[in-house]
Amino acid sequence: MERRKTKQINLGKIQLGSDYNISVQSMLNVPSTDIEGSVRQAVELEKAGCDIIRLAIPDMEAVKLIPAIKKEVNAPLVADIHFDYRLALESAAAGIDKIRINPGNIGDDDRVKQVADECRRRGIPIRVGVNSGSLEKHILEKYGRPTPQALCDSALYHASLLEKFDFDDIVLSMKSSNVEFMTQAYELAAQQCDYPLHLGVTEAGTYQAGIIKSAIGIGSLLLKGIGDTIRVSLTDEPVKEVYAARDILKSLGLSNKGIRFISCPTCGRTRIDLIKIAHQAEEMLKDCPKNLTVAIMGCVVNGPGEAREADIGIAGGVNNGLIFKKGEIIRKVPEDQLLSELIKEIEKM
Repeated sequence: MERRKTKQINLGKIQLGSDYNISVQSMLNVPSTDIEGSVRQAVELEKAGCDIIRLAIPDMEAVKLIPAIKKEVNAPLVADIHFDYRLALESAAAGIDKIRINPGNIGDDDRVKQVADECRRRGIPIRVGVNSGSLEKHILEKYGRPTPQALCDSALYHASLLEKFDFDDIVLSMKSSNVEFMTQAYELAAQQCDYPLHLGVTEAGTYQAGIIKSAIGIGSLLLKGIGDTIRVSLTDEPVKEVYAARDILKSLGLSNKGIRFISCPTCGRTRIDLIKIAHQAEEMLKDCPKNLTVAIMGCVVNGPGEAREADIGIAGGVNNGLIFKKGEIIRKVPEDQLLSELIKEIEKM
């Protein structure tokens, strides 16, 4: 699919924009007062494949998180800041790679200029992040209620406050818990600016509902070439956000990092415990970096035939199963050895 052309943004050791891979983000949910726990969670996120890690900076004490985490991870860090421009300045001085702040919420032009000047001097981009629940009064008066165009206008308004001081290393996000609302807002922004877009459905919910809403909203935009970095927001452990985001990208052919699974829904022909095997395989291979398609199939009907394009796979039989590569059968093995033999073959590939 053809990506929407955007401005290119440098963010620590990675880049955002249409010339680069779509990056995955998540956010620490350990209390900011717990430095050790925050570092531990950041390390876990990076190991899971998180490209960009965001952390809340609610007060000056929390700025200490930045150097502590940077000692242990290579992923760029984003400081999430609300209202207090001094936190942005201190985070910049502490080595943050990106700042998430809305210029319209931090005071007069002098404060906005200080943040813009400091971020320009240090090469730190700024993400303007708006959502449908916190639109500015003058925008609500114009449209009467939150609308996709109002959300887009809000993001562009905040960006204009930075542009006034010759700062344009900007990333925009326009999140909503309403999937249709969110997708329309991003489509409008894609037409009206060339800034990279950070996609996400905010307050998407717990694990299952949140993944479904995020996959629909984020996925539909990515299919149109819109989006440069994504976050799946879940009321759950942040590492699950990373795995979900990577699965969205892999499903759309936008990432070649890690295993892509094909597995059948099972039926009355199935004679092995395929559901258990599929879950175990997914868990065991979740951190495997190899660019492979792995098929977990229930029988010979939809095994080597229907999954012939898979790099490797298994197909169930009666208390046993077949291991196959690209549709060609390698050998038959007992059911209790299917998974271990599959892993051995993958390790050799």
